[in-house]
Amino acid sequence: MTTVTDKENEAASAADKHVSEREARRVVEAARQTEWTAPSFVKELFNGRLHLELIHPYPQIPQAELDRAKPWMDKLAAFLKANVDADAIDRDYKIPESVIKGLGDLKCMAIKIPEEYGGLGFSQAIYNRAISLATCYESSVGVLLSAHQSIGVPQPLKLFGTPEQKQKYFPRFVAGEISAFALTEPDVGSDPARMQTTATLTDDGEAYLINGEKLWCTNGTIADVMVVMARTPDNRITAFIVESDSPGVEVTHRCHFMGLHGIENALLCFTNVRVPKENILLGLGKGLKLSLITLNTGRLTIPAAAVGAAKTCLGIARRYCQTRVQWGHPIGKHDAVAQLLGRMAATTFAMEAVAELAANMSDQARFDIRLEAAMAKMWNSERGWELIDDTMQIRSGRGYESAPSLKARGEVGEPVERIMRDFRINMIFEGSSEIMRLFIAREAVDSHLKVAGAIIDPDAAVGAKLAALVRAGLYYAWWYPTRWIGWGRWPRYAEFGSLAKHVRYVNRASRRLARKLFHAIVRFGPKLEKRQAVLARMVEIGAELFAMSATCSQAQAMKTSKSPEERAKAETATDLADTFCRLSRRRIEARMKGIFSNDDVKVYKTAQRVMSNELQWQEEGVPTFE
Repeated sequence: MTTVTDKENEAASAADKHVSEREARRVVEAARQTEWTAPSFVKELFNGRLHLELIHPYPQIPQAELDRAKPWMDKLAAFLKANVDADAIDRDYKIPESVIKGLGDLKCMAIKIPEEYGGLGFSQAIYNRAISLATCYESSVGVLLSAHQSIGVPQPLKLFGTPEQKQKYFPRFVAGEISAFALTEPDVGSDPARMQTTATLTDDGEAYLINGEKLWCTNGTIADVMVVMARTPDNRITAFIVESDSPGVEVTHRCHFMGLHGIENALLCFTNVRVPKENILLGLGKGLKLSLITLNTGRLTIPAAAVGAAKTCLGIARRYCQTRVQWGHPIGKHDAVAQLLGRMAATTFAMEAVAELAANMSDQARFDIRLEAAMAKMWNSERGWELIDDTMQIRSGRGYESAPSLKARGEVGEPVERIMRDFRINMIFEGSSEIMRLFIAREAVDSHLKVAGAIIDPDAAVGAKLAALVRAGLYYAWWYPTRWIGWGRWPRYAEFGSLAKHVRYVNRASRRLARKLFHAIVRFGPKLEKRQAVLARMVEIGAELFAMSATCSQAQAMKTSKSPEERAKAETATDLADTFCRLSRRRIEARMKGIFSNDDVKVYKTAQRVMSNELQWQEEGVPTFE
């Protein structure tokens, strides 16, 4: 029997949970970029507008930079080929010090650091290509370089560092020093409101004492310097540059994983670590904002690395489909396998188009790429995983067998098994796919919340709600009809030739998506944020539309390129883009249908039965690992 006390406790617990949810939301909302001062192609897609001029003509790396980068990229490729033994790194759980030193000598720790500090000064697009190349040789090497430069000290220092900070640290990275980024804690992942690491001002007011633990800090065991997020007494999160050899910094455990055996990932303990106040990045209380902005560009390396993995797998699958003969024909001639191979080729082309587009948009600095970066990371990592899975299926037993074992019995050591283990983390690194969907969805509904947010805000005053109601009525009286009106048929976009039909489809589908988003806001109201599966489908539609747009623009750019090599590929590139868009349209239509016609509520209720232990009987007869 439930007592009054039990009910009171339950009510108190529910209230505490509500406060926790509100506090978590407040912390994230306070840190997010609230204004859109530059255009975003993806944001406009969600608003029902195809602003093709933002990505077409497809942005290109300037020829001068390509010419400057080529000799260095050639040296990097030669070094990796001669010195990186992927099987040994995977077996020994270690990147040799000679490899790390050699990368440092090539200034691989300073790829984007400006030339005035001695760095290479390359763009994000060239940097991405370098990381992708390193990852193709051995994934842990790519992660070493990326964790150091994409989210480690160099990137936030470049964006927000003072002249004194840049002068102090940039030359050290040019000389080969390594950095890390310490945000995650044992009980804190994507909910920074629960951060426990503290930074307390010293009595003399000249420094802060940091105390706490940080988990899964990549490069943490070998880093010379790191960015550490900590909560100051005013309950705000601040970013500090911390020297790894400071008294009180301790590596308490090196973490080992299913894949990426060579990464130096640490559980770190900070005990009264004194950090000078001049080591604060961006300012007191701006650490989470720094993290979010840094990740806008930091995420761009994952889609590039995914392209490298996709290309590698496409080559492995192609060779096997050509040489493996069953029932009198190469297996690539059999429809069941050919379907996998054709989809792999089309998707690889689209992945490269998405990764290169996002990087080039970042370099042009005239776009707000927060949505493009998140979408490229989410979409490329998920498509890359599907391609690796298809490669495993095509290679079958030879895919599941390790490369050293294949070599030992006289076959080519195609490392599908290792690629699969190494790649899986990409759907978790730097924001899991689920978090990316929520992040993108929040930004997608931003324009609606600015107009009508007070109507569904439980904390808004009555006057604010009435004002928002009037404002929303006026706004949607214009907005909603325009999401139905628009010409997305022939002959619009005729310059795309055979791909024009797909661009027209994107035009129509973007308006349809905007209507669906509006309908969801009206139908679910404040509860929409809880209908994460509904939001996820709309985000997935937006991602497919973005990928279709990038793919068509890339294929058209190849057709009109001044380069004879690019023009020679144009016909097959157009065919790849057409194949991809056909497949993408089918995925879009399925998700459109599933926005309001689904089994989400039933599945959620089943999950809650699992949570309440009602279905624990399903686990009988198997051991537990508690």
